[in-house]
Amino acid sequence: MTTRILDLTVAGHLVPTPCLEIGKGPAVLLLPALSSISAREEMRPLARELSADHRCLVPDWPGFGAQARARVPLEPATYHAFLDALLATAPGPYALAIAAGHAAPYLMAAARRHPKAFGRLVLVAPTWRGPLPTAMGPQRAHWFGRIRRAVEMPLVGEALYRINISPPIIGRMMRAHVYAEAAHVTPEVIRAKHRITRQTGGRFGTAAFVTGGLDPVGTREEFLDLFGPDLPPVRVLRPERAPRRSGAEMDALIETGRVEARTVPGALSPHEEFSSEVAAAIRS
Repeated sequence: MTTRILDLTVAGHLVPTPCLEIGKGPAVLLLPALSSISAREEMRPLARELSADHRCLVPDWPGFGAQARARVPLEPATYHAFLDALLATAPGPYALAIAAGHAAPYLMAAARRHPKAFGRLVLVAPTWRGPLPTAMGPQRAHWFGRIRRAVEMPLVGEALYRINISPPIIGRMMRAHVYAEAAHVTPEVIRAKHRITRQTGGRFGTAAFVTGGLDPVGTREEFLDLFGPDLPPVRVLRPERAPRRSGAEMDALIETGRVEARTVPGALSPHEEFSSEVAAAIRS
């Protein structure tokens, strides 16, 4: 496994983008989730599983990852532009593209803009709505911008961020909805996730994601409209123990009949916690 740096221009900013590369064979693009603890490393176990017969490319999203964060406008347009820049620099074509969590709707939109880029698509525990909008509902939307601005403030914002991404809170969050098995949330895992959150500028991506600032669509209907004819085949991997509200959105997508579905073990990060089972579901 090697690391390759792609120098991408996104929203007028130079964004050096580290990518994991592993394996030989047909190309696969793996997009990690967007979250406070997301980084390309979360896709490493799945990439290893697939590398026996695929050449895997795993980039970090701008504003996330285990390195100092590029300062770019943290809004959906930036992330659409990032995928356009990535596909211009590393065009594939990709036999398969895999997106986890919040990366799923961005991949679907990219597949429409680049109809020849992907042979098929796999969405792992797909989501479209950030944690606060999911937990609090649209009736409290007036709070989301205020919370984001508070976390982005100098000094005070950094203090708020440190409190909310301390190792005990990361462990509690992972046991609650990221991993399905509490025994898998080891001290080593928590330390690795905490290192991700401590990167320079880390609070900005977190504040944007948590408050819904990176939601590429605003409603379930808009999310479902991303799926339809003239797209590569889409498979959804629905974790058995996904949180109730997130699982309901996955089920609504599956019930449209516009995607094929498989059940996998896990919660919101099955690709990391149960990589061999997820790889088997991708291949089956």
